[in-house]
Amino acid sequence: MTLNDAVARRHTVKAFASGKSLPQEEIETLLNVLRNSPSSVNSQPWHFVVASTPEGREQIAQSTTGAFVYNGPKVLNASHVIALCMRTDLDDAHLQNVLAQEEQDGRFAKPEGKAGQDKSRRGYVDMHRYEQRDIPQWMEKQVYLALGGLLLGAAMLGIDATPMEGFDQRALDQALGLREKGFTSVVLVSLGYRSEEDFNAALPKSRLPREEIFTFI
Repeated sequence: MTLNDAVARRHTVKAFASGKSLPQEEIETLLNVLRNSPSSVNSQPWHFVVASTPEGREQIAQSTTGAFVYNGPKVLNASHVIALCMRTDLDDAHLQNVLAQEEQDGRFAKPEGKAGQDKSRRGYVDMHRYEQRDIPQWMEKQVYLALGGLLLGAAMLGIDATPMEGFDQRALDQALGLREKGFTSVVLVSLGYRSEEDFNAALPKSRLPREEIFTFI
C-alpha cells in the first residue's frame, strides 16, 4: 500500500467487529511508532496505556458513560485501545531521565554536548513555564504529534482506527490511577477491524479543495 492509498482509505471507524484481535506483530510496530514519535526538544512528555484484554478495555470504557456513552462500543469492541497521556509537569526528575537516556544512546560525543543539550531543553521548559505559561498546552501538542503518527502508521498497516476526545478524562484518570503516577489522559485511539455497521466506511471523504488549503510561495 502506498502512502497516497493509505491516506485515501483511512477513515474514522464508527463500529468495530467484536472478538477480532490484531496480530501482535502489527501492534508492536505501532508501539514502535509511538515510542519514536517526535517531540519538542526531545521532551517526550507522554505515557501510553495499552488495553488489549476485555478487562483492560472495560477499565477504559468507564470513561465513556453519560454524555460519552456513544463511544463505549468503540472501546469495548475494538481489538486494542490506547490511551495517550501526558505528564502533569516537566519536572527535574523527568528531564534528568531523558538526558541520561540520550547519553546512554550515544548522542553526546563530548561532555559539553550533554551540557548544551540540557541547557537548551531547560531553556525551552522555562520559557513555557514562566514567559508563555503554557506548559500543559505545550506538552499536549507533543502528544498530538504522536497521535498523528499512530493514525498514519495504522493506515499504512491497513488497521482500522478511531481517535476519540469524547470521554471523561477525570474518570479515566481515576480508573487507571494516572494522576498518582504523574500523568493525565489526553486522547483515546481504538484499533481493530471495522464491522459491517461502520456506516462511515461507505461515505466518500470530504476535504476542502487543494487551492483553498495550500499557498505556494
